[in-house]
Amino acid sequence: MKSLRKAGVKIGDVIIIGILIISSFIPLFVFSLEKKNNSTEDTTKYAIVRIDGEEVNRFDLDKINHKIVKYYPSKGQYNIVEIEDGRIRVKEDNSPDQIAVKTGWISKPGQTSVCLPHKLVISVEKKGSSDYYIY
Repeated sequence: MKSLRKAGVKIGDVIIIGILIISSFIPLFVFSLEKKNNSTEDTTKYAIVRIDGEEVNRFDLDKINHKIVKYYPSKGQYNIVEIEDGRIRVKEDNSPDQIAVKTGWISKPGQTSVCLPHKLVISVEKKGSSDYYIY
């Protein structure tokens, strides 16, 4: 302690540094509690397919083992969507850039796959999100 005093460090400095070190672990504690609470909630996932902003299909990803659906947004356009084992993707389309095809599989809530030329958007939502509804 005497060597710290010679360096100009006071007891108040040590207390402040200690408090800052302890408080740096608060976010870790808060996020671990949040993660624990989220794991106990219902995690049913739905894939929502929209064309030109209008919902055309909603799939329960947890209940479908394998399914292929074809969409024809406009004359001369097509999208082939594949659902398998809790995930979804645009398997094939005839858009020039192939962005949705290159996106590949999506399965986590919040992920999206977009085919801009065809105005097709696939998003994965979880039960209880702000726009969740089943009809």
